[in-house]
Amino acid sequence: MQRYFVNGPSSDDGRFHIFDDDYHHIVRVMRMKEGDQVICVSPNGESALCEIAEITAEQAVANIVEWYKESSELPVQITIASGLPKGDKLEWIIQKGTELGAFGFVPFVAARSVVKWDEKKSNKKVDRWQKIAKEAAEQSHRNHVPEITAPKTFRDLIDLGASFDYKVIAYEEEARQGEASVLSEVLRKIQPKQSLLVVFGPEGGLTGKETETLRAQGFLSCGLGPRILRTETAPLYLLSAASYHFELMR
Repeated sequence: MQRYFVNGPSSDDGRFHIFDDDYHHIVRVMRMKEGDQVICVSPNGESALCEIAEITAEQAVANIVEWYKESSELPVQITIASGLPKGDKLEWIIQKGTELGAFGFVPFVAARSVVKWDEKKSNKKVDRWQKIAKEAAEQSHRNHVPEITAPKTFRDLIDLGASFDYKVIAYEEEARQGEASVLSEVLRKIQPKQSLLVVFGPEGGLTGKETETLRAQGFLSCGLGPRILRTETAPLYLLSAASYHFELMR
């Protein structure tokens, strides 16, 4: 069943009013009619089975049939901080990371980032990333659309870390040396609704100086198993490990 993140329900009539891209998808792509059912997710993360009651030239109006009590969200809020990678790798990380339960994404300019961020195209790029996250959240039946920030400086990333309950660095040198306990310990300690920021380097990884700076600010350095993972693979490994820990081992 199609899922849409929409505003509302309206305080006037208690129904969902669907506009813009979602309206276009319902009417032009799916060719739905009055009486068809969809799932609507409100801004506060509550989802409901709804029935389309009216379709006009500008909106689709949906009546609430039943509110759902279940949630498919990870019990902890994991934000992925990725050193800007080349090509469309960040789009891949956002799409697949959203499917795996990431709470948010923070791109940042790392020392070894090859990509040069164009501020003139910033809003357009971030809008595209946000659309990818929304579509992935709908496809994977989530109740939350991850927020993607505009790329931050390394200094901004450090400052951002102060607002998280836990913060770690996925560092390939730790993997080479066989480190295997830090991530496991963090997942064991973190409680539901708490937040975790995980920093991943771009191609070539983080520099030693960047890693030491983050450690000095309270970030814990961890390995992700014995293999060296690509910049677009490592976040998916971590999210999968978190899903196994919190959702399959419970």
